[in-house]
Amino acid sequence: MPSLDRPDRPERAASSASAASASPEPYISVRGLCVDFETRGRVNRVLNDIHLSVERGGFTSLVGPSGCGKSTLLKVLAGLQAPTLGRVSVGGMPPSEAVRQRRIGLVFQEAALMPWKSALDNVCLLMELVGTLRDKEAIRTRALELLNIVGLGHAVDRKPSQLSGGMRQRVSIARALALDPEVLMMDEPFGALDAITREEMSDFLLDLWKRTGKTIVFVTHSIDEAVFLSRDVTVMATGPARILECLSVPLPYPRNEDSYATLEFAQTASHLRKRLKEGHRAGRTS
Repeated sequence: MPSLDRPDRPERAASSASAASASPEPYISVRGLCVDFETRGRVNRVLNDIHLSVERGGFTSLVGPSGCGKSTLLKVLAGLQAPTLGRVSVGGMPPSEAVRQRRIGLVFQEAALMPWKSALDNVCLLMELVGTLRDKEAIRTRALELLNIVGLGHAVDRKPSQLSGGMRQRVSIARALALDPEVLMMDEPFGALDAITREEMSDFLLDLWKRTGKTIVFVTHSIDEAVFLSRDVTVMATGPARILECLSVPLPYPRNEDSYATLEFAQTASHLRKRLKEGHRAGRTS
């Protein structure tokens, strides 16, 4: 199986290991986060007093109704949105610095591939823009390795229009992995896929997580998807936007289609549905 290790960046691995041993903090830490947006002179609080911890190598899903701030929280963690109040760190540093050091990879609901480029060229794109590898052949070799890892070694020359939705998302994940980030931020990456393809992509993502050890923060509207994938699930609510609960999923790994029929799965999914309904009702009455 191809490796995701990057021999050209040993200094970052060494510094990361040193930081992890020196600091008791989780890999992702959010303390008292508030985010305000101003619209037509009126200030709206989008996130209120958010506290969240994600351990290194963890898989945390964010679930909640539309408008509860899941995507905004992810943008803060990814350095795309500045906090109004509070403290946020990724790998012991502000998200903006983590982005600068290429520790964060982003995957969105839309694959956002360049339609005129092949799958291989789309994966090469970030490496070419950032310049992590100077040699064009080395970039293509790295991109081909990543496409093999996501199961698309046979489709390197296909344009996005020649790929299924699930295949396009695999290309976008390979592209996000191209700079060897320590954490993947994923904003409803399977939301536009049909049910069967979503399950296939969930299996694929768990396998990828197991093989790479990446820290994953995953936004989804699907309770079943969150339970199946995650080590921890964070339940969010509106009125004001906040966290209701951070729940550890008592479902052992490895997980497969039989996991959906277990008592642990049913109980966890049922609990999450109740909590989401509570938050939804509170949001309507606030």
